[in-house]
Amino acid sequence: MALLTAGDSSAKIAKSNLADKGYYSSIMYLAPYKLSGYNVCSSASPGCISGCLNISGMGRMSNVQEARLKRTKYFFEDRPNFIKQLYEEIRTFVAKCRKLGLKPALRLNGTSDIMWEQVLPQIFTDFPEIQFYDYTKIYKRMLRFLNGELPANYHLTFSLSEINLEQSLDIIAKGGNVAVVFRNKNLPNQWLGITVHNADSDDLRFLDMPGWQGLYAKGKMKRDTTNFVVEN
Repeated sequence: MALLTAGDSSAKIAKSNLADKGYYSSIMYLAPYKLSGYNVCSSASPGCISGCLNISGMGRMSNVQEARLKRTKYFFEDRPNFIKQLYEEIRTFVAKCRKLGLKPALRLNGTSDIMWEQVLPQIFTDFPEIQFYDYTKIYKRMLRFLNGELPANYHLTFSLSEINLEQSLDIIAKGGNVAVVFRNKNLPNQWLGITVHNADSDDLRFLDMPGWQGLYAKGKMKRDTTNFVVEN
């Protein structure tokens, strides 16, 4: 069982690899929230849980779901071997990027919100050539990122939910960027007086200008009634 998902097997990551921005990306998907019996999304809101993209795209396949569950249990129940395998796969990924002449970008939280800077801090110094990046709903974690307390090669984007608008506005005021899911593809130029950038063209959030990073609802999110999804 592989830990990292090949770029071409994830629609959003595939977009990044076709964006011609000098990066080649990979991602790791775990079973979100408490599906595995372990909570990997400590700040998930009801809207986030009900509309999770875990079963969108390739995630609809039972073998993909089974792999995510096994991967998550592996992480919690056999951490040393999990880390050993992760390092082996990362070295292979870096070698591929070097062969392609592209910079490696790696997202460890495809469908999770694990604080890797605490769980596995050495990974950022062991692979200084990699641009690590993730989305998070953990407000204090995002503040630590903005305060320069996270590794220099780890970028975070905060995620708006139906319960954290005030925190999201504070993050933007402090110079961060915040992902927001709109109802359809017709993203507004501004929302609440703040510029909205199109974040659906790729997943390279570490290249974004501060502000709202607009996404449009997919999968179960299309039927959201919790106010997690913002009306255009």
